Amino acid sequence: MMNQVLKTALWILVAVLGASAVGIIAFQRGESISALWFVAAALCVYALAYRFYAAWVAATVLVVDDTRATPAERLNDGRDFVPTHKWVVFGHHFAAIAGPGPLVGPTLAAQFGYLPGTLWLLIGAVLGGCVQDMVILFLSTRRNAKTLGQIARDELGTLCGTAAAIGTFVIMIILIAVLGLVVVNAMKHSAWATFTVSATIPIAVFVGVYMRFLRPGQVLEASFIGVALLLLSVVGGRYVDAGSWRVWFDQEGLTLAWWVMAYGFAAAILPVWLLLAPRDYLSTYMKIGTIILLAVAIIILQPVVKMPAVTTFIDGSGPIFGGKLFPFVFITIACGAISGFHALIASGTTPKLLRNERDIRMIGYGAMLLESFVAVMAMIAATVLDPGVYFAINSAAGVVGAEEVAAVAKISAWGYPVSLAQMQQLAAQMGETTLFARTGGAPSLAVGMASLFGSAFGDGLLALWYHFAIMFEAIFILTTLDAGTRVGRFMLQDMLGNIWPKMGETSWTPSVIICSALVVSGWGYFLYIGVIDPNGGVNILWPLFGIANQMLAAIALCVATGVLVKSGKLKYVFVTGLPLTWLIIITSTAAWQKIASDDVRIGFYAAAQDLSDKLVAGVLPPAKAAVAPQLIFNLQLDAALTLFFIGLLWLIVFAMLRVCFRYLTGQTVLPLTETPYVRSQLEEAG
Repeated sequence: MMNQVLKTALWILVAVLGASAVGIIAFQRGESISALWFVAAALCVYALAYRFYAAWVAATVLVVDDTRATPAERLNDGRDFVPTHKWVVFGHHFAAIAGPGPLVGPTLAAQFGYLPGTLWLLIGAVLGGCVQDMVILFLSTRRNAKTLGQIARDELGTLCGTAAAIGTFVIMIILIAVLGLVVVNAMKHSAWATFTVSATIPIAVFVGVYMRFLRPGQVLEASFIGVALLLLSVVGGRYVDAGSWRVWFDQEGLTLAWWVMAYGFAAAILPVWLLLAPRDYLSTYMKIGTIILLAVAIIILQPVVKMPAVTTFIDGSGPIFGGKLFPFVFITIACGAISGFHALIASGTTPKLLRNERDIRMIGYGAMLLESFVAVMAMIAATVLDPGVYFAINSAAGVVGAEEVAAVAKISAWGYPVSLAQMQQLAAQMGETTLFARTGGAPSLAVGMASLFGSAFGDGLLALWYHFAIMFEAIFILTTLDAGTRVGRFMLQDMLGNIWPKMGETSWTPSVIICSALVVSGWGYFLYIGVIDPNGGVNILWPLFGIANQMLAAIALCVATGVLVKSGKLKYVFVTGLPLTWLIIITSTAAWQKIASDDVRIGFYAAAQDLSDKLVAGVLPPAKAAVAPQLIFNLQLDAALTLFFIGLLWLIVFAMLRVCFRYLTGQTVLPLTETPYVRSQLEEAG
């Protein structure tokens, strides 16, 4: 009885602290606010959501059964289906879902201020993203670890499944292109950053060879060597930057883009043990370790958030990307709140390793909470910077002017003062020649992280901290880029296999090379147009990526909602139905604005027409006039893709509603494809 009273008192205390922290973040104005309140709000909200809401959904809505054998046990083949300890599966799942989205999205969305993005990260994650991940993981586990597309086809019909498969593939192409753009913008004209990021590739290959041939089974030994080499690459970059080798690594964005494409192609065709597996393994250490280090630095320093709660740019006039607060903050921050990409990992991949259904809550809901916490850390790192510095780093030259003097004057005129001397001093401290117009979010996030690390652990090492942060971000990005390219290759092989069965053989060398080349060509083209865009590419590609990713989440929730209704759980349909409804609203609104808006900074067609008119009138600068025809075509292509995505979403929504209506009115529907109950023979997992 006493223990129960203490537990109740503890959770009441957590609720009060969490409510107080959220209240201070939401309502405090005109006074500085400590970043500690963000950490407290996040941890309290996550703890309450996991302990109560997630537990209720798992036990009451999904009815997880720890006596039921999972596909990993029933279909154990020692290769793909392997019952694995829950913490190993958690680490694998987190490494797979935690790409650059939770780092870049909040950093870009900070142009609206710290409040909108922070609230969306907290509310969106606990009610949307975590629910999607857990429910899709459950559905796939109950269906022999089938993919999202297969579940959609089996439960909602062939048309729906085909549409989901095609949409998923195209969305994957856009996703990888954006990741490539972020890493290119972080490395261009930075010999130190380029060397450090480049060094991670041979290091991963060495670790792969080491674990497979030189010292098989010595995992900890290989891990220590790999992490040590990664840290040495950061130190080595300083000497490369100061020496004669600098010329080899100080490259234009377009040159780096070609190298990123070449890397993606190599990663897709090389054996998985040689590059992908060791990179994923090392990246997990770096991701979790760095986030813990960042949280410690925030607790030690208790830094003040300098960005206003809400900026004037909520009206859509933001310099980083166009569009009003609604719906674009919800599109810009996808990963960290809710991400459709996670549904691809939660179905078909993680279920093959799940030992017991009771671990679904920890892995599905818990890993997404950890990713949301990463996003909150990114928001803090971006907003503790002086706002003028933040906008100087993230605003493209096409927006604020190519000349640094003009850029600082324009940004200061917005009400966010910054000086040329301040930016030059900051660049020197970070070991860079300039930090102006480094769009994409990664450089400004690295500056914020370096400032926190430097203040907490040594100001004299700011340049090292900055390039460590760049490497940390690049590992996030390249891990998803190479894995995404490989997954895209598998998806294309599967689709082409329906036309020519030989192409469906994933190990047939000609199919591997052809499909890898096609996938890289697809995302490489969008990367190319982002790099040549005078506005930095982010304004074109990130909203398209955000819309596509959130539409994929809506597709996943459509499938989940349809299955809940068919399972006779109509009274619980709000669990997936509410986040689904919200996603349909924001994605449809954003898509409509990107297509129909007459604001050239928002509408794809409007921007294309404006550029065309200026080209005809001869008022464009020569450099921009040279690429204008291609930019016009690309804007029109982006508009067509947005139309395709919104049409696809509504097709699947209507398919789901049709199935639900037929079921509720007693008409024939496709039967549930859940596998029959088989009692687990495994011992209780530790």
